[in-house]
Amino acid sequence: MAECDGKCESCPSNTSCSDTKKAIEMQNAKIRENMGKIKHKIAILSGKGGVGKSTVTVNLAATLSAMGKKVGILDGDIHGPNIPKMLGVEDIQPLADEKGIYPITTPEGIKTMSISYFLPNKDTPVIWRGPKISGAVRQFLSDVVWGELDYLLIDTPPGTGDIQITIMQSIPDIDGVIIVTTPEEVAVLDARKSVMMAKTTNIPIIGIIENMGGFVCPHCNKVVDIFGKGGGEKASKELGVEFLGRIPLDIKAREASDKGIPMVSLDCTATEEFKKIVEKIVKKIEDK
Repeated sequence: MAECDGKCESCPSNTSCSDTKKAIEMQNAKIRENMGKIKHKIAILSGKGGVGKSTVTVNLAATLSAMGKKVGILDGDIHGPNIPKMLGVEDIQPLADEKGIYPITTPEGIKTMSISYFLPNKDTPVIWRGPKISGAVRQFLSDVVWGELDYLLIDTPPGTGDIQITIMQSIPDIDGVIIVTTPEEVAVLDARKSVMMAKTTNIPIIGIIENMGGFVCPHCNKVVDIFGKGGGEKASKELGVEFLGRIPLDIKAREASDKGIPMVSLDCTATEEFKKIVEKIVKKIEDK
């Protein structure tokens, strides 16, 4: 295909190009209408995989819901969609009509949408390239009937690529991003890139959460810093970003996720920390 020279009148692809532009404009209008019903939109980022970003997303949502907020989660990790499993709704298929696709609501009242709901079985991989992945995320923003929400949390895959850019460019009034990291230097190194991506794209940074900040021994309750301590807090200070808090590594978190239960519904060390973090987030967003 020849490079576009901007001379639409003489271009042989004029009709198809025009149709594509119209389709994008129509979808953008639907996204604006859909997102306009949601008070606050937050993307959850991590530079590195395996830092517990989805776990943090689920438990932030559950804590907000317990506070009486109307909450939704968009599972933007197309290649590794885990949100339905972690909320115990993985075997349910969404309904759809002329109005759009209806999200699956969890027992906690959290509305969810994920590519996982549309896969034949749990072992089916999503073997897609960037443009198709971005298209799926945009469709979740435009075609899902989210309704009126106080908060929509968007769980993104690790990195600073297509999905992150698509979300930041597609949501007209996104409140900001939260970066999740673990304490060790390797994870913090990549988390810093997520911070700089947000700064480069002029997206507000709500803060950094340090996950797995110490293992709570189930026998003696002693805290052991398996992954070190303070890496996220140190990066926050160096980058001029608020440090939202530190979540300990608790075996109950893993057990809860496998059972499809947010760990904040259990009596565990992390529950109080999530409450403190969410109070900071709500105050920062709703008081501005």
